[in-house]
Amino acid sequence: MWQLRDFEYHADIWINTENPDQILINEVFEWILSRMEDPYQGVRREPGFDNLWYGPVPQANRQDTTVVASYWIVEGEHVVRCNSIATLNRPA
Repeated sequence: MWQLRDFEYHADIWINTENPDQILINEVFEWILSRMEDPYQGVRREPGFDNLWYGPVPQANRQDTTVVASYWIVEGEHVVRCNSIATLNRPA
């Protein structure tokens, strides 16, 4: 299992900034916990950055928005460190 770091901190910022409903919060936290098993699933590595990964939270897709996250994977320490969580508007 991977150790998760700073996800609660960034989730709190996201919640306080975006004010999502409880269903969306639950979906995001479910996805966060899935990072413990496989942090590479469903995300891409950001070119030009060592071990910075990003991608959408699949369960958190809505008609006009989606929640995305980025995080650092520190393989030697088996740690996944959150960089950000945000809601983005879908392109028109």
